[in-house]
Amino acid sequence: MTGPLLLADPDGGEVAVEVLGAGPYTTSGRWGERRATGRRELRLTIRYDGAEPSAGTVRVSRRVPATDPWWLIPGLFYGENRPVACRRVFPRFEAGADRPDEMVSARWGFRADRAATPAVMVWGDEAGACLIADEESALGTTGLAVEHAAGEATIALLFPYQEFPITYYGSALALPAEAATHVWQPGESHELTVAACPLPADRHAYAPLLREDRELRLPAAPVEPWQDVEEAAGIAAEGLYRWHYDPDPGVLLETVGFDREVSGADGERVDRQAMHVGWVSGIPWAAALLEHGLRTGRPEQVAAASRVIDFICANLSPSGTFWGTWYRRSGWSQSWSHTKDALHARTLGEATLFLLRALRHRPDPAWQAAARSNLDVMVARQRPDGNLGTLHHAATGEVLSWSGASGLTWIAALCEAGGETCLRAAERAGDYYAAFVEDEFIYGAPEDVDLAPTSEDGYAAVIAYMALHRATGAARWLDLARRAADWTLTFRYSYNVRFGPRTPLGVYGFATRGADQASPSNQHLHAYGLVCTDELIALSEALGDPYYAERAHETLACFRQLLPAADGDVNAYRGMITERYYQTDCFQPKGMYLTLSHAWSAGVLLLACEQVLARDRASMAASHGSR
Repeated sequence: MTGPLLLADPDGGEVAVEVLGAGPYTTSGRWGERRATGRRELRLTIRYDGAEPSAGTVRVSRRVPATDPWWLIPGLFYGENRPVACRRVFPRFEAGADRPDEMVSARWGFRADRAATPAVMVWGDEAGACLIADEESALGTTGLAVEHAAGEATIALLFPYQEFPITYYGSALALPAEAATHVWQPGESHELTVAACPLPADRHAYAPLLREDRELRLPAAPVEPWQDVEEAAGIAAEGLYRWHYDPDPGVLLETVGFDREVSGADGERVDRQAMHVGWVSGIPWAAALLEHGLRTGRPEQVAAASRVIDFICANLSPSGTFWGTWYRRSGWSQSWSHTKDALHARTLGEATLFLLRALRHRPDPAWQAAARSNLDVMVARQRPDGNLGTLHHAATGEVLSWSGASGLTWIAALCEAGGETCLRAAERAGDYYAAFVEDEFIYGAPEDVDLAPTSEDGYAAVIAYMALHRATGAARWLDLARRAADWTLTFRYSYNVRFGPRTPLGVYGFATRGADQASPSNQHLHAYGLVCTDELIALSEALGDPYYAERAHETLACFRQLLPAADGDVNAYRGMITERYYQTDCFQPKGMYLTLSHAWSAGVLLLACEQVLARDRASMAASHGSR
């Protein structure tokens, strides 16, 4: 191994450059001009001077003193990453730990396409540091790494990548560590460009840095939607109605197979005969179908959406809230939880929020009564400090868990309901959950990953704090909405991942800019970020800053790709929309997509399209009115 070249950063600290492998190598570096955020490009030249071919990995690193470091790899690693109480197993940082079989370690290395931006950051005792690269270089796929030892935190870029101490593939089963290889030939030379930046103590300092980095990447990351917004809305609505809606008894089936000839072990189709009341199915997406059907004059879609909402509202749990899930074989049941009889607050809150929104379009006494029942019992269960609980017993209403921030979605529902009692409860909850936003670590929203931090936690926070700002006009709620949006956008891909030319995503030229990593636990791209399209646009309007609206439209553009407009398109039927796009090797090989249509995937696209179209109509009306 060639000894490290230490390059003093003109703004403080130093960057170490070394080649892991037999040498000798000659390395040199040159700093670029300082940008507004403090970022500087560092242009490196590495030449192999050996007489025989030799494998070598270039490592660029930076250290800060840190007793208790806080890490950020956008979309991939947040602080400790996995709270100690989280039942879902995925990579966790713990100082001094070396338990790879449990996925607990003080050192982690990842391939760069797992990250929404190929950057690695750390905050230490007094300040922090950041290193940024591209997904690929002439040496192969880049690596991102963190390590803590002897009171120092190290962040590193590796060319090519090394994954350690294990490779994560989406389950609790750890796969062996993996390292890409580049074999250097005698006299071979390469130039690498990285970016480095010292960071102040404020953990939110990532926001302007990532915003600037995205701007720099935009020219090389075009996104070309396949359909316009109106056509996309029609396709998504048809997908919900044609494939997911079942009038017996009035449900939106959660998943439907692309291939209608494939059957499961029991000879039945692979379609999941189940419906959540919110989240992956249920009221939110029925409400979007209702709005679309009313706008476009499709009475069959209006009737279908109404029947789904009727069915859910007519079957409340004994505790007064909605149930969690309906199954064809067993009827109504709890949420996806290890805790018996538990109903998940986020799912219940999302169902109630979108039920209240549906009531704007179609008043219905039974719907109103169901919404009021949910609101009343949740307000009654709220702790004095504002916590609305995470898991609620379906029969007794007892709060079984207060952990995490899954109650955030209830803030928007309470604001939507209006009235002094609900608004005061929303404000108390806003005060309580603010700590999660300010700590840059929001977790607990999706039922399937327990207390893992996820992009969905960010969406819930944006929706919640924008609702509070709309209801009260208070500047504090707007600032929390901005901070929540910045955190949410750390999950949003700022570049187009390179796919193999024969993979499905490579063949179709799928552009990943605007797609979100689901979570550090579920490392695939998804479209759920469309759920807060209107809130991000409203945030831009409130701040006088177009950035957040641009990011919302960017996501809507992204997920108007790979959209089947005709039967047979992308090996699917018109309106079938996948949940998963595999941008890295996790769950499936990179470049594949899941050949199941999800009710929420069609529903959230339809929701975002209808929100944007409604804004366009309002803008046109205002324009005509001012003439």
